[in-house]
Amino acid sequence: MIKLRDLQYLNAVAEHQHFGRAADACFVSQPTLSGQIMKLEEQLGLTLFERHRKRIMLTPAGEQLIQRARNVLRAADDFEEAARALADPLAGDLHIGLIPTVAPYLLPHIMGKLTKALPAVNFFLHEDQTKVIMQQLDEGKLDAVILSWLSDMKGVERYTLFEEPLVLATPQQHPLAAKTEANLQDLDGQWVLTLEDGHCLRDETLDYCFTAGAREDTRFQATSLETLRYMVASGLGITLMPELAINPADGERGLHYIHFRTPAPTRQICLLVRPNYSRMACIREVVSCIRQAMASPAK
Repeated sequence: MIKLRDLQYLNAVAEHQHFGRAADACFVSQPTLSGQIMKLEEQLGLTLFERHRKRIMLTPAGEQLIQRARNVLRAADDFEEAARALADPLAGDLHIGLIPTVAPYLLPHIMGKLTKALPAVNFFLHEDQTKVIMQQLDEGKLDAVILSWLSDMKGVERYTLFEEPLVLATPQQHPLAAKTEANLQDLDGQWVLTLEDGHCLRDETLDYCFTAGAREDTRFQATSLETLRYMVASGLGITLMPELAINPADGERGLHYIHFRTPAPTRQICLLVRPNYSRMACIREVVSCIRQAMASPAK
């Protein structure tokens, strides 16, 4: 009979592509893990891995079976989570993924309130780009993700947390810096700085700016909002900045912010979970707490 531990070893080797690192991840010795993988292959009558000196790769048979193994492991985790939720729905570990353009600006507003409202929950926070945390949510490595909603996000349950305005950021000496309010027409013909591929905010910025007739400045794409902030302050161009990311000290750094007239560009910050997630009582408390915190965030 195949055991869950065998599937955990199989998954670890597939992820790390190395028996030693997989053994470390599973907290066993390499001979133990290698021996169990060989027994599993014998039991199945299949070779699951191609063994090379520097790299381990799944065979075609391994490729077909690894997803089934992960589904079984996820189901086992869901079973344990459901049992814990029955014992105490508002306790236990909660792994939340956040995108880089949200995490450092939202967390100071909500974490104190979340830990006070849910004292028995251990919050684990993971920051990465949209594609990565969405995949980790699907694989069961994350319980929920907080990000900017895009229309092509499918197969998840969505809970809107708040709408965040996007603000025009310019160098203080830029001609647009003299305006008290901005509108769509002000962006016509402008060169706009953006984040690199993989950030939701890049797509949202380009959608709005292209509609206005602006053009993307492709000479340099920022890896983070902080890099983008300094590029604008250095006079290299203009961009759209999420309102939560505005720093009171930015004026001293040479930055100027202009809010847009209605209809202003915004992004919808949401919490996503897998359908039929077992700990919805906890998720509902998290959503309620964040909504309350962001209804009047401290500045």
